[in-house]
Formats: sequence, C-alpha cells, structure tokens
Amino acid sequence: MLLHLVAEFDLQRDVVPWLAARGWAAALDTSGKSSALYIVNVERNSKIIYTWKGNETNTHIGLYDLRTKQNEHLYMFERDLRIISCSVNNERTLLAVSFRQYTEEERVSRLLQSVSKYLTLLIEIHPINNVRVLKAVDSCVRVQFLYPVEGRNNSTESRLLLVSEDKYIEQFDIHVAEEEHKVVIQNSGQLPRARVADDLIWAQWDMMEQRLFYVVPKESRSTLKCVQFYPDESFNSILESHLDISVNDTQLKLVNFGYDHCQDQDVASKSLNLQVFTSKTGGLCVCCSLASDTPDEIKYSIYFLHKGYNKTFTVSLERTESHQLKEVAFMNLDYYVAAYLPGQFLHLLNIEHPDLLCYSLFLTGEDARIDMLQNCSIQSPLMSTVLDCHIGSMYAVSISDSALLQFLQNSKQDSERLAALHCALLYFRHTEDLEMQIIWWISENLSTCHSFDPIQEFIIASLYCRMCPETHNLDKLLPYTSLLDWIGIIPGVTCATDIISLPVLEFQNSKGFWEKLNSNLESVKYAEPHLYYHSNVLRREWRNLSEEREERRTTAYLRNIFENAKKVLSHLDTWDSAESGTSNNERSLEEIPTSFLHLLLVSNDERGSTGEFAVFHIMSRILEAANGMCMPLPPGFHTLHLGLGVRCLPLHTLLHYIDIGVLHLTETCVRKLLKDLDDTEKNEKLKFSIVMRLPEALSQKVRQLWKHPINANFIARKYVKLLLEKLGNRQFSSPIPERLSVPVEFLPLNYLTNMLAEIENQGVYPYEKQDHVNVRFVEETALKHTMTFLGLKYS
Repeated sequence: MLLHLVAEFDLQRDVVPWLAARGWAAALDTSGKSSALYIVNVERNSKIIYTWKGNETNTHIGLYDLRTKQNEHLYMFERDLRIISCSVNNERTLLAVSFRQYTEEERVSRLLQSVSKYLTLLIEIHPINNVRVLKAVDSCVRVQFLYPVEGRNNSTESRLLLVSEDKYIEQFDIHVAEEEHKVVIQNSGQLPRARVADDLIWAQWDMMEQRLFYVVPKESRSTLKCVQFYPDESFNSILESHLDISVNDTQLKLVNFGYDHCQDQDVASKSLNLQVFTSKTGGLCVCCSLASDTPDEIKYSIYFLHKGYNKTFTVSLERTESHQLKEVAFMNLDYYVAAYLPGQFLHLLNIEHPDLLCYSLFLTGEDARIDMLQNCSIQSPLMSTVLDCHIGSMYAVSISDSALLQFLQNSKQDSERLAALHCALLYFRHTEDLEMQIIWWISENLSTCHSFDPIQEFIIASLYCRMCPETHNLDKLLPYTSLLDWIGIIPGVTCATDIISLPVLEFQNSKGFWEKLNSNLESVKYAEPHLYYHSNVLRREWRNLSEEREERRTTAYLRNIFENAKKVLSHLDTWDSAESGTSNNERSLEEIPTSFLHLLLVSNDERGSTGEFAVFHIMSRILEAANGMCMPLPPGFHTLHLGLGVRCLPLHTLLHYIDIGVLHLTETCVRKLLKDLDDTEKNEKLKFSIVMRLPEALSQKVRQLWKHPINANFIARKYVKLLLEKLGNRQFSSPIPERLSVPVEFLPLNYLTNMLAEIENQGVYPYEKQDHVNVRFVEETALKHTMTFLGLKYS
C-alpha cells in the first residue's frame, strides 16, 4: 500500500470511552444504528464536533480537541433530532445548529403542515443561556463560523456563514458582550447580514485559509468563483474561472460544510462530484468526476488552473461489481492530487509538474489498496487529511517511502519507474537514507530503463531540490527533468489534454497563496515558448558565450551570465555542509579520489577487481549522462575515473577511451601515474602513451616528473621542434659561438646545438619555467640516446 494512513481521530477510540464513563453510551449500544454517533463538523482550530443520541431520546452535541485530546459537552436537546450542521465560534461562546425537526411523514401524521421542516438556531453556551432562531424554513441550511487569525483568542464579534439549499449564502455579524460572567448576544433585533453568493449549484469551504469556492452555472459551461474572508471582517470576490462543465443538477452540493452522512449519500448520487484543491506552492486544481457512457469505464477531469490546461482521464476497470460505488474520491496530498476508486485504482496526479503523464503514479491491485478506506464517502477537509464520514474517522495521509521504494524495485514499466523515481527525488526532498537506496537502485537498473536515463533524472532532480529553495521563482526556470517529451502509455488509461483560459484574479497587496498563484499564472502567460531544458541548445549557447569571452568582447550582459553560471556550477563543486555535517576544514572533494587513486595504483593486483569494474562502469554512465545534458561534473570525478580506467582496461582500450574523450587526462592523475608507477616494460608503454597525449600546457607541468630516457628524449624533441618553429624560414648564418657543452666531435649535433644556442641567445625560451630544459639538455639527451642505441656506455 503506497499511501500511509494514521488515525488522528476515531469516534470509537476517542469518544465512546468518554461517553461510557459518563453513562451516555447506553443508547449507542442498544440502538443498533451507526448514525447514533457521527461527526458533524471539523473546525479550523483542530476541534471536531460530533453528535450522539443519549438516554430518553435526547440529542447531544460534543467537541473533541485534537491538540489536548480532550472531549467537551457543548449542548443537549431534549428531543430526538437529526443534526444537519453545527459550528462553534473560536471563543466557544456561541453555537450554531441546523437540524431537521420532523420528516415529511411525521408532519402529515401529526398535522404539523404549518411547522417548518428545518430549524437553524444560534445558542449562547458560555454558559448555556439564550437561544435565537436564525432560520425556520422547509429547505436544508448549513452553518459555519468564520475564524480569525491564529493567536486571536478574545473577540466581541463573530461572523457566521449560512448556506441555504435555496442556492444562496449569506453572512451574519454577531456582537457579544460579557455580562455577569455570561457572554450574551448584544443585537436585540435582527442580526446584520450580507449576501455573499447567489444562484450557486456547488460550494466548498476552505477552513484553513477562510475561502469560499462556489460554482455558478452559465449555459453550456460554469464559472468557478472564490470569495476570500479577511480578519478585518471584510470579504471580496478574488477569483473567477470558466470551466467546461455542464451542470444539469438541480440540487445544491456542498463540500466541507459539515458532514451529514445520510443526507450526503442521497445528494452524492444526484449532484456534481467536484472538489477544489490548493497547494503550498500556488497550485490550484479542480477535480471533477464525469459521467461515462460505458459501464466498465470511469472518467474524471483535473483542471490545472495554475497551468492553463485540463486533463481528462478514462480508466478501464479491471472488474465491475454491481454493488460497488462508481464514484471517484479525490484527496489533497499537496504535491499530488489523488483520485481513488476502492478496489480498482489509485491515481496520484502531480500538481507541480503535470505536463508529462509519466510523472503521475497510476496504481492498481495491491499497490492501490487502502485498507482503512473501503468506501467513497470521504472528504479532504485539510491538506493531507482524509475524513471517512461513514465510520467517523479522520486520518493523516502521506506517501510511504518504504512502499514507494518497494514499488520502484518491483515495477516493470518505464512509466511506473519514472513516476516512482520522480516522487522519491522531488516529493521526499532527498533524505540521506532514501538517497542511498535510490542510488543502489539506479546502479542495478541502468540497462532496464529504455525511455529515460535514471542518472540524468537523478542529477537534474538533485540540483532542482537544492537550488530552488534558495532563490524565489527559480523553480519556474530550472528543469526538473531531462525529458523533452514522453510518448509512452499507461495500460488501461487514456488521457486527453485541453487548453483552458487562465483564471482572472482581482486582489491588491495579497500575500501567501494568492501571490504564489499569480506568479504561476504570470509565468504561464509570458514564458512563451515554454522553457524546456534542451542540452543541444545549451551546448550551442555556451559555445557562443565562450567564443565571445575569448575574443575579449565581454559585455556587462555576458559577464552577468558567466557570474550566474559560476553560482550554478558551484553546487556541483562542494558538498552541502549543512546536510552532510562536514566542516570547512575537512578535505575537499578533489582530495578524496586522489587518496583513493594512490591505493589503486600501488595495488599488487594485475587487473581491477569486480567491484572496480562495476564502479568504472557506473562512472562511465554518469559521464555519459552529464555530457548528454551539457553539465559539468564535480572536481575529482575525472581523476578517479581515469585511475579506474588504468586498472580495468587493456592499454589499447584505455588509449581509445582517452582519444575519444571518455577518459580525461587530469593533472592530478597524470602526476600520480608518472610518480607512483614503477618503470616496468608495461608501465613504460602506459606512461609514454599518456605523455604523448598530454595537452601542451599540462605537458609542461608534469613531464619532468618522469625521470626516464624515453621521456627525456620526448622532451628534447619537442624543445627542438619549438625552437625551429620560432626560427621559421630564416637562414642560419651567424658565426659559430663557443661550444656550450662538453666537446664532442659529431658535426650534425654540433651544428644543431649551435643553431639552437643562437636562437636562445635571441631571447626565445619555450619553457620559461623549466630552466633545465635548454640546449645543453638537448645535447646530452641526444648523446645518451645514441649511445644506448649503439649499445655503448655513456660517461
């Protein structure tokens, strides 16, 4: 099971023992009805309101505090009532209750036609005192107190939302005063009220952010609107977005306005199944279940309003049973929106990066099973929270990292692997243990991933996670994947994508969610064409910038680019000391492979071990992945890679890898090779081959480290070549100077050394930092080489 649920509240666990201790649970045991005790509402301040039937057909209302784990009795009606809706204000001085007085049959049998079916009351409960009737109508009413900002505990004003089945919402302003240790309502007449919304067909309450989302039907499509309530008692309409949803329902559907399980089940079969979810990063999604013409198919749409498109999914069911509910339940997991159909599938849709379908997890069978949620009568009142209205339990929901890793290891399709890998890298944000397990998985599955490179995904995600928190809006520019497109399929799922109009926001100086949503919308508007990570483009632009720099035509613009590039690349050069626990005095990353390289080179084994071969293979794949994205690698990587290549590869293969650029000749590694390896015949061939391939700048630094005739001969030849190139086409006509070396009667050598000496006298020194490389060095090297060739002894 991928989703991990922890019960934060359970009626049987947290309430029933408390009722039994006070003698109120007897009716629960004898009624035989699950509806005898049920949740009515969840308030913003972690208070859960519930109701139960006590002795003598009394109806009680209680409150459970999630923070203190304490129950509290709020009110009792001396009648058998069906509580529809209930809410308590922040100070717990006022209680608003809506209930059904009689059923239609009871009204007829008792000749109560003139008595209203539903009653809405406002009750003073600190202490229990006056009761005021707010509504006495035949239509159902829901109530919800508004909550001020956190930390504001005492207030003389409360605001109450009243939602009518007649499709309107209004706000009541209630002023209270403390009189003789009692809190009473000051308004003697009618309470001041203001109309908030009219003609709505659907509404959802966001308790944490004090927002009201509602839908108004307009011909063939509907309009989603949002009203934001503020601590200063004002409210205004802040969002409007058109949805291509045809609403033919005549009954109002409410979400998070209390939980009357029996009535919600009746409404659910007739009304629009729609929910709005927001994320911390400014994501705004509308989830909607659609009618399907085929019995064995389920359709649902996700409107990614912050991205400007919606995706409609059609899922073919593996098996259909007549008794099963075919209503998709939606859950808000912040980074994901979950579409869940018990016994069939669990679809985790990525809110942050919804463009590629392969970054959303589609699970079936055992992976999709959630033992604690076996029906669809669930709500998501808070982020990463699920309320099962049927059994009366509220759960904290999270993705299990262990289950995700198990799913990653068992998955056979690239779509599953890519979605699980993306979730592990970006959702869990690189915990050390999880990161190591991902690296192990990548090393064992490099050859099994065909449509993507897991190393590239790992590199990109690592940079994305480390850099985005440091700079505002950087997540909109940095790539989160190495893929430009994905053409794979998910078995049994089809997806259609439609471009939709962006929401219209109307706000001033708003912070938090609305500011982030506006930033997301602005990036969609003006980032055309969409910014995709393309290594070929990056490589071309970097080459152009480098050429500009070499030609000394750097402008302020180019200098800024190079400075920003340095900052980006610096993340590849150093460890994050806060995460790894290292200090500034510890060795740099480059010193680690240097020490390991020494151990490799002095090993007595002729060839590399199996482990060394495996590491060399992985490093080669890492190099290939980095080169494919035109990204640099950390210092010391090429040094260690070359050292492993020397250990693991035959000489001809090693040299071929160097020639084609797979292995890089670094100064550190070359120094170690020339100094640490003894001069056996095999090592002489290796050293000479390496020296022959060194770039000129590096060659000047390290070639004198190898005290060997072959190397001396090579240095002398190169020195002569450079001096003669300096001479060019000029004729040598200067008088022969005095000999600079020991007298040797060998005219060709004498002529050459005299010529070179003359060039040196003109101030030409190719190797200014190497004083010992001069004409004398050339002459002695030539003599030694000749004597050795002739089999004579040089003295």
